[in-house]
Amino acid sequence: MQALKERIRSVVNIGETMDNSDIHMIYVLLDGVGDLPHPDIDGKTPLEAANTPILDKIASNGAIGEVISVGKGIAPESDIAVFNMLGYKFKHADYSGRGVIEAIGIGIDFKDGDLALRGNYSTLDDEGVIIDRRAGRHIEKEDAQGIAKEIEEKVKFSNSGTSVVVAPTIGHRVTVRIRRDSEKLSSKITNTDPAYSNIGGMGVAKAVGDFMKIERCLPLEEDETAKFTANIVNEFSDQSIEIMKQSQINAKRGDENKKKLSCILLRDAGNKYPDVISINEKYGMNFSCIVDMPVEIGISKVLEMKTYEAGGLTDYEEKARVAAKAMETQNAIYVHLKGPDEFGHDGDAIGKMKNIEEIDQRFFKTLVENIDSSKVAIVVSADHSTPCINKGHSDDPVPVLVSGDFVKNDGTTRMTEEQAKKGSIGLLQGAEVLTKAIDLIKSQTE
Repeated sequence: MQALKERIRSVVNIGETMDNSDIHMIYVLLDGVGDLPHPDIDGKTPLEAANTPILDKIASNGAIGEVISVGKGIAPESDIAVFNMLGYKFKHADYSGRGVIEAIGIGIDFKDGDLALRGNYSTLDDEGVIIDRRAGRHIEKEDAQGIAKEIEEKVKFSNSGTSVVVAPTIGHRVTVRIRRDSEKLSSKITNTDPAYSNIGGMGVAKAVGDFMKIERCLPLEEDETAKFTANIVNEFSDQSIEIMKQSQINAKRGDENKKKLSCILLRDAGNKYPDVISINEKYGMNFSCIVDMPVEIGISKVLEMKTYEAGGLTDYEEKARVAAKAMETQNAIYVHLKGPDEFGHDGDAIGKMKNIEEIDQRFFKTLVENIDSSKVAIVVSADHSTPCINKGHSDDPVPVLVSGDFVKNDGTTRMTEEQAKKGSIGLLQGAEVLTKAIDLIKSQTE
């Protein structure tokens, strides 16, 4: 951790020194909440179809606009989207990759020159076709850890100085770290996950069909280190598939009619720590967070945010109470709520609508009951859109809402994609959101 802290300095995104210690703000990102009209909910988006009286009340007490979190034409992964929504816009060459962020998040021993990748346990058929990129999504912890241990023990790389750590996190998610003694590995390689491209170190969702196979890892540069790294990744993929095929854990899963853990799809390679300024220094605030997933925990560590414990993924009331309580000592708290994104990936528009309604009644209702809206602003947006008709992330704009008794209402009454187009905030880039929200809050409280 000390090594990490020593590295977290940057000439990127420093800007002028700010002092925003006079404002209080709760910043909520609803993961993947943005969407497109869907036939299952009368041609509406889940936000439009949902019954959200509390969020409507918040919207009526503020102003609204639209956000493209990373860039037009870029369907971002959550890591780079969250960084942008927190004000950090990386150039491609500066970004360390999601694999590194997740490794930091779960505390894997990682140093510059190691290779870290994000992985998915996935299910293949007998022909090697991917039939489920997430192997059923909800995987028993003992199965995920047992398979990982088998792979670590049985993979034999052609280079004897190469080792691997396979670390399952939540559900189907895995982080893989590969180390080569005394030699650095390259991050300039392609993904083996066919659903995502590696564009300058950033993961970008691809439009894919139903017929997908694990891809070969290829070097993106012609140097020997990139070629060696790609070969090592392919060795890992080939051997781990055979190990999983012979695993007694998978034999048992088959007997129980559960989806097998057939392979690990890899993406978002990184080989260096990120260099960024801390979020408190960037905004001149005491900035904290409530986060659950490894990637968000990694981001909080990189940006040096104080992290609060607030129950599990769906303990919405507890998260709201903790966020409200934090306003006694913090200027701002970022709260990341995961729910809507998973329904988007599953193509379940009705489920996504109901999840939004649940968040409205359990999180936002509890939140407004525990804060003074004359003193605390609520900012609500999303890290990206996850349209149910696509079953994946997209570059579609998401709404952003800034609310408080001191914020002039612009006539909007709901936080929906359609009303966001008409709001006074206009169209923002993700990296502009917090600065715009702070400026709006300060301009109307001075």
